[in-house]
Amino acid sequence: MTAIDEPPYVCRRDDGYVVTTDRSLLDPDAIHRFIAEDSYWAPGMPRAVFDRALAHSLPFGLYDAQGLQQGFARVTTDRATFGYLQDVFVLPAARGRGLGKFLVASILAHPGLQGFRRWTLATRDAHTLYAQFGFTALKRPESLMERHDPEVYRR
Repeated sequence: MTAIDEPPYVCRRDDGYVVTTDRSLLDPDAIHRFIAEDSYWAPGMPRAVFDRALAHSLPFGLYDAQGLQQGFARVTTDRATFGYLQDVFVLPAARGRGLGKFLVASILAHPGLQGFRRWTLATRDAHTLYAQFGFTALKRPESLMERHDPEVYRR
C-alpha cells in the first residue's frame, strides 16, 4: 500500500475537535485564502502553486465538533527519513484553546511519520510551541543551506 492509498489518519479530542488526513474534508479555498492573504510566510501564493503543493504533501485538517475547518498543516516527506512541517495555522477565532498543540501533537504521532532522522520547520514567532515537541534551533547551521526566493509569488 502506498501513502496515497492508506486510510485517513484521525486524532480526536474529548471536546469534539479532530485532526485528520482525510483530503475529502479539506476546504482548499479557505486554506489557500489564509495562506495567500493572512500568512507571513507565503503572501500572494498563486492558487495553482498551492494546489500543486497540497497534492504532493500530506495534509492535516483541524475540525471542530460541527465539522468546520479551524486549522491546517502539511508535511512534505519521503515517508522514511525526513519531514518538513509547514503551513501550520489555526484560524484566529479558534486560537487560545490549545488547538495548535493538538494539531502538532497529532501530526507527530502519525504512524507513517515515525523514525525520521530529521524533522524541520521554519517559524517567525512560534518557537515556544515547537520547542514543546523537541524542535530546537539548528545545532550546526553551518551544515545546512537554503535557496530562498521571497519574491517568487510576486513575479
